[in-house]
Amino acid sequence: MPSNSAQNDSVPALEMLQYQDEFLRRHIGPGDVQIAEMLRELGLESLQQLIVETIPSSILSNKPISLPDPIPESEALAKLKSIAAKNKQSRSFIGLGYYDTYTPNVILRNVLENPGWYTAYTPYQPEISQGRLECLLNFQQMTLDLTAMDLANASLLDEATAAAEAMALAKRTSKNRNANKFFVHENCFPQTIDVIRTRAECFGFELVIGGIEDINAESLFGAIFQYPSMLGDATDLTEIIAILHKHNAIAVVAADLMSLSLLKPPGEMGADVVTGSTQRFGVPMGYGGPHAAYFATKDEYKRAVPG
Repeated sequence: MPSNSAQNDSVPALEMLQYQDEFLRRHIGPGDVQIAEMLRELGLESLQQLIVETIPSSILSNKPISLPDPIPESEALAKLKSIAAKNKQSRSFIGLGYYDTYTPNVILRNVLENPGWYTAYTPYQPEISQGRLECLLNFQQMTLDLTAMDLANASLLDEATAAAEAMALAKRTSKNRNANKFFVHENCFPQTIDVIRTRAECFGFELVIGGIEDINAESLFGAIFQYPSMLGDATDLTEIIAILHKHNAIAVVAADLMSLSLLKPPGEMGADVVTGSTQRFGVPMGYGGPHAAYFATKDEYKRAVPG
């Protein structure tokens, strides 16, 4: 009979069954062969030589970094959460198009995580699922209901990009053919103004950024207004849109889509294009996006809609 010690030596230790969640175990990085190949392409002998030749000696340390002992990822996350819990949570009044949201679990489970959105491919629509088709239909119908416009596309990258696309549509469709100026109200979101400015430079358009009093409709092919504005005011744009139309200019409104459940929709003001972000509908801020933009317009401009 073998001894008990021999039997114990042949039995795997229970520790071997314990799940190890160290990050290194799941990290897919370059192996020795790949490292050697990359160093050879660079004409270097070792990683140490790469470090010495790329990092200035004035900031290169001659001793290892003092780090604590490694811990599993779950412990690291718990430690970081305990540190973050020391922060004092205050209400944020900073928006500019990005607003924190809370999505109830019942919506997460029954809508966002509903497997019905990921059904099998349909025979008449290659490479897209029936669930996604229904989701996009709901998205577009929601956009139409809130903006009071005729048609909507299936989203764009973000609000600023959509605003730039609206400017391009205005140039393509405006009957004021000799105009090369586009008006941007000064209370539009700064990130939107920046993207419009970049796109206008590429197109060769001249931007006019200012207040309502700076509008000279005769010289414009289009104009964009924030609704509500960066300062939070919800000005009825009906009269200024009528003036733009009198001179064949296109009126674009960048609207907070959720606010349109209470405010007068831009479509009822006569807007030609309504665009903005859908981030407020329960989408995490994600360090500033990008988030899905909506884009709605009149039926007469359907051939010029981007996306």
